[in-house]
Amino acid sequence: MATAGKVIKCKAAVAWEPNKPLVIEEIEVAPPQKDEIRVKVVATGLCHTDLYHLFEGKEGFPTVLGHEGAGVVESVGPGVTEFKPGDKVIPLCASQCNECRFCKSSKTNLCEKSWSTNPCPTMAGPVTRFSCHGQPVLQFACTSTFSEYTVMNKIDLAKIHDDAQLDRVCLLACGVSTGYGAAINSAKVQPGSVCAVFGLGAVGLAAVMGCKSAGASRIIAVDINEEKFEKAKIFGATDFVNPKAHKKPISDVLIEMTDGGVDYSLECVGNVELMRSALESCVKGWGVSVIVGYTDLHDFAARPIQLIAGRTWTGSLLGGYKMKDDVPKLVLDHIAGRIKLDEFVTHTMNLEQINDAIELMKSGKCIRTIINMSK
Repeated sequence: MATAGKVIKCKAAVAWEPNKPLVIEEIEVAPPQKDEIRVKVVATGLCHTDLYHLFEGKEGFPTVLGHEGAGVVESVGPGVTEFKPGDKVIPLCASQCNECRFCKSSKTNLCEKSWSTNPCPTMAGPVTRFSCHGQPVLQFACTSTFSEYTVMNKIDLAKIHDDAQLDRVCLLACGVSTGYGAAINSAKVQPGSVCAVFGLGAVGLAAVMGCKSAGASRIIAVDINEEKFEKAKIFGATDFVNPKAHKKPISDVLIEMTDGGVDYSLECVGNVELMRSALESCVKGWGVSVIVGYTDLHDFAARPIQLIAGRTWTGSLLGGYKMKDDVPKLVLDHIAGRIKLDEFVTHTMNLEQINDAIELMKSGKCIRTIINMSK
């Protein structure tokens, strides 16, 4: 392309400081260096993790947020052979180098070179290809999809099928793969089992879909916003509980509903008190509770007897998927109709409306808003 090897000036939504609206700026995006790829971002979703950093983060500013995108390769740097200009790709917020002990193990999707393995307050590496008004701007989660162009290392990028609809498969970069995989890979939901999903945002709805795909016979959707129950039904939920409609703890409600507790529970909010409730909702002996919602702000706790009695408490990062290998397969599953994506999208906006999208998510009035970067 004509821009290869040159600095590109483009629009991006810059978070100059926490708790402030994003600012649409013209930034400069440097050419890719060794083992890097420059990507033209076509579409991106807005995820709660972006909000977590914006409203809870104390360090790592200025930055360009966004980590749930899809686009097309604009140019490649030296040493890159698996990507070429024009390839459809999904930036990944979890690396896969295929060389470290984690990548070589089938037991985990961690990677020693990923920020997610050794999370730092900035949620970004020290190297950035962005600058604005003469100063460096950090790349959030090594992706930064709230920019018309971004630069990725080859271990943070997945090549996908040419038939992929970019304004839908971008959701597989985080939210949908996180919830769906938490049910299938982390909980390992079995056919005929009873499940409870806490929180019906995009991650929770994807977890419902994963439980359904795994063959669960009963899926209890738990949320204080009853407007989300109809959406959960589309993904396979069979029962619906609003904790505020009961005077007793939600764990007691679920235990009564299921003759002793659910086989699997998935906490998809990132609330430490809810994590404990999800664990206590599991049946003794074999119940499995998975922490899916992201937070690193507070300690969590439970009575040891909950685990001594045979329950398992575990966590899930990005659904347990080795993202570089598995995201292209998830894209094919969507193309084949095995994974719903259209149903997650409640709003579509352009980059100039990014702060409106943030307000929608903060107020719980959307599931996923897609930002079309080309409009």
